[in-house]
Amino acid sequence: MKLIARDNYLRLLRRTLVDNPVCAVLGPRQCGKTTLARQLAAHAGTAHIFDLETAQARARLAEPELALASLRGLIVIDEIQRMPALFTVLRPLADRPRNRARFLVLGSAAPTLVRGVSESLAGRIGFVDLNGFTLDEVGAAQWNTLWLRGGFPRAYLARNAAASMAWREDFMRTILERDLPQLGIRIPAETLRRFWLMLAHYHGQTWNGAELARALGVSEHTVRHYLDVLAGAYLVRVLPPWFENLAKRQSKSPKLFVRDSGLLHALLGIHTRAELEGHPKLGASWEGFALEQVLAVTGQQDAYSWRTHAGAELDLLLRRRGKRFGIEFKWSSAPVMTKSLHVALHDLQLTRAWIVHPGELQFPVHAQVEALPLRLVSQTLHKLAM
Repeated sequence: MKLIARDNYLRLLRRTLVDNPVCAVLGPRQCGKTTLARQLAAHAGTAHIFDLETAQARARLAEPELALASLRGLIVIDEIQRMPALFTVLRPLADRPRNRARFLVLGSAAPTLVRGVSESLAGRIGFVDLNGFTLDEVGAAQWNTLWLRGGFPRAYLARNAAASMAWREDFMRTILERDLPQLGIRIPAETLRRFWLMLAHYHGQTWNGAELARALGVSEHTVRHYLDVLAGAYLVRVLPPWFENLAKRQSKSPKLFVRDSGLLHALLGIHTRAELEGHPKLGASWEGFALEQVLAVTGQQDAYSWRTHAGAELDLLLRRRGKRFGIEFKWSSAPVMTKSLHVALHDLQLTRAWIVHPGELQFPVHAQVEALPLRLVSQTLHKLAM
């Protein structure tokens, strides 16, 4: 299996470790965290790697303060959610005067699932979110393959489409039956799989907890817990709503997306590009895929959806340095200005907006709005990066 360079992430990790004694790389299982950490360690001079998936590494850290205190250089702790008590141990180690060690911790769960992370290491830790491959990494010409298979390295680089689908199906089963229970999640795997499948059919729509609760025969509180679990494992994106004091009612429900397009297609039983083009979720799949590519460029802080009860909506609202920018996603090579976008420009006072589409041409559709091909997202929107 060939190796795809992730130089931007390597540079980001190095900068984060210069500024912080601890750097946490967080992302879903199998997205390339371990490979990236080992690449960094290979050029770090002195490096020590503890993979908590192995019994040997857990035994070495049975007395963590004793094991870590004398080490220098780069210390990598992989799958740290297996031993969350380590965050408390790292605090005094990070605070040592003239500290000659830097800690790189890798985790497959959001901080909300690893209790005490922020409290234990506040002011000492920098976070780097790592997802699957992006267009910048695989090349813009490969966007069709990336969209269909998703960005997980083994799914994208599989020898053929059937092998890619088999890997994704096995991955989802492993997540539900092994990985989440290891985090202390006590939801039956089949229940969570049914919920995940329902979310795939709601992909790109606003959250309706009451409807999903009825379908599963549980309470709204319970179904929201299911959502938090999948979002905390970086499998689902919950795009929060933006609302303010306008002279119209606005939705206060978030929009939901299965973060990886390949997993979405596996859940929906979509194996080929032809099946995707004939599927009713084609437009929603494109929206979620393009959304992730945009957020990989701009960063995901201060990113929102917006919708009014009258029907006007904006797929993505970004707040950057006191200004607001809007992005729409359209499955059309010749997108046009819409009434909703006119309303969003006026009501949200957008500085500029773009319509991201799968075509080849970049062209204006309004004085403040431009049609933007997906392949040009990185070079056009990099100025909006946080």
